[in-house]
Amino acid sequence: VYHGPRGLRDIAHRVNGMTQLLAEGLARLDVDVQTKYYFDTLRVGLKSQSLREVLEKARAKKINLRIIDDKTVGISLDETTSLDDIHDLLQVFGETAKVDPAALKNSFPRDLVRNSPYLTHAVFNTHHSETEMLRYIRRLEAKDLSLTTSMIPLGSCTMKLNATAEMLPVTDAHWGQLHPFAPLDQAHGYQMLFQQLEAMLSEITGFPAISLQPNAGSQGEYAGLLVIRKYLKESGQGHRNVCLIPQSAHGTNPASAVMAGMKVVVVKTDGNGNIDIPDLRAQAEAHKNDLAALMVTYPSTHGVFEEHITEICKIVHDFGGQVYMDGANMNAQVGLCRPADYGADVLHLNLHKTFCIPHGGGGPGMGPIGVKKHLAPYLPSNPVISNGGEKSVGSIAAAPWSSANILVIPWAYIRMMGGEGLTRATQIAILNANYIAKRLEPHFPVLYKGKHGQVAHECIIDMRDIKERTGIDVEDVAKRLMDYGFHAPTISFPVAGTMMIEPTESEAKPELDRFCDAMISIRNEIREVEEGRMDPKDNPLKNAPHTAETLTKENWTHPYSRQKAAFPAPHVVQHKFWPPVSRIDAALGDRNLICACPPLEAYT
Repeated sequence: VYHGPRGLRDIAHRVNGMTQLLAEGLARLDVDVQTKYYFDTLRVGLKSQSLREVLEKARAKKINLRIIDDKTVGISLDETTSLDDIHDLLQVFGETAKVDPAALKNSFPRDLVRNSPYLTHAVFNTHHSETEMLRYIRRLEAKDLSLTTSMIPLGSCTMKLNATAEMLPVTDAHWGQLHPFAPLDQAHGYQMLFQQLEAMLSEITGFPAISLQPNAGSQGEYAGLLVIRKYLKESGQGHRNVCLIPQSAHGTNPASAVMAGMKVVVVKTDGNGNIDIPDLRAQAEAHKNDLAALMVTYPSTHGVFEEHITEICKIVHDFGGQVYMDGANMNAQVGLCRPADYGADVLHLNLHKTFCIPHGGGGPGMGPIGVKKHLAPYLPSNPVISNGGEKSVGSIAAAPWSSANILVIPWAYIRMMGGEGLTRATQIAILNANYIAKRLEPHFPVLYKGKHGQVAHECIIDMRDIKERTGIDVEDVAKRLMDYGFHAPTISFPVAGTMMIEPTESEAKPELDRFCDAMISIRNEIREVEEGRMDPKDNPLKNAPHTAETLTKENWTHPYSRQKAAFPAPHVVQHKFWPPVSRIDAALGDRNLICACPPLEAYT
């Protein structure tokens, strides 16, 4: 966006021109430039010089070269490469004279030159000064309801506080500008970080071996299942391929199992949201000859602690399977219990919630896995930098420690919180969820609870009966929450027509009360429809969210006031978040995809 099509082309020309200068300089030396056509990378064969001699000279100038074989190296340039860097590289191979920058040109086949237009949308041709870019980013920021406005109680994948102190190291050059394949002796700080973080995660989960390679929770699932499959194969049980998955599981669970080459068999859940033990036992026994694994989430996606989790693990083990635990809800366990202690063999950790990595936008993320001792030899490895197990499943991500600089966030979070602080955070997360459940239960039924009437770290409120009686559905409530200045909780997962709320430990009681007050106020608005005091189709919920543009139109035709639409609660008057767009038909959009980049005339 900042450089635009012209700026990007200029960068590309400069990179290729610098590579051309280097190639011409190297051609005068006692080396073999083996690359005929190139953009930014040259393959250079050594003649009289040894590989060791060249590497030592390069390192003396703080340059790392890629080793291709004992007589060949690779050199890649980018937009940060300067003429001084070119001179240093040439001196590594014996050149002392400087190259002429006036000779900067491009060299590639003419039939590879692009002539078609690209990045034609206005956004790529507008913001080309720092001030313009600053304002553009700020406008984008204003469209998002973030934690700077209110809580984001997305059940299962909640966003909790990412403290500035945790985030600062990510942009520190010592962490952020190190190449993923830099020689390990140049990355001692990272090695310490990996070792300490693995040790901390091992202590928290109970698993003796940790892999930091998976770069998302979903990839952690896949990695964990591959480890189980490799272990079974090495144990002479490669025929085992059945994966039991409860009805309450995350949607990524069956997808990961199928990707790992397993056959999915669904296990029922009971009326309280727990795994149906008799059905689990029946399914495990029915597939005892082929049972590979059970994927279980604890606490469950239904927001309750599985009371029989130890028995569940034992049943699977008794019939020859391994227990894979989805660690999405580890935020309710840290300091209180450890998955390895009650029977899990593999666990993935969604670092984005429990350990404060930012969530959303597709990454970068991290989803490490922990395994029991018998599975440690099969942990993911890397062919360039050796790590992982000696019988590894291979690479799961391109880099040996994946999005490594993101790991400074959980490291800092754990170190600053300490054991006592982490335990307290878990307790507060559970307390907050139960507080919300108790406050909302007189107005919205809480769908699942434990035998003592409590929930775990999140609660599911049921709106199906409300829809049947009034026509107001869970999406209407979610949209109306925007008018109250709140990001909606997760809706219709894991049960259609419900809302899953997770406050985490980040929120203090006043914010919990503001949210509960908003939900209770919305219930009263629903009651107006229920009692015939408000039109069932033209009401604040069906029309939500209300944008500034909608409210400032001259003609206001709705049977409720603009005040009720935009400022339904006192706290909204003090600090109003204006939704950037009004209601859209999301299902229609999902089924009829249209690229927003070309002008509308292109579709006429």
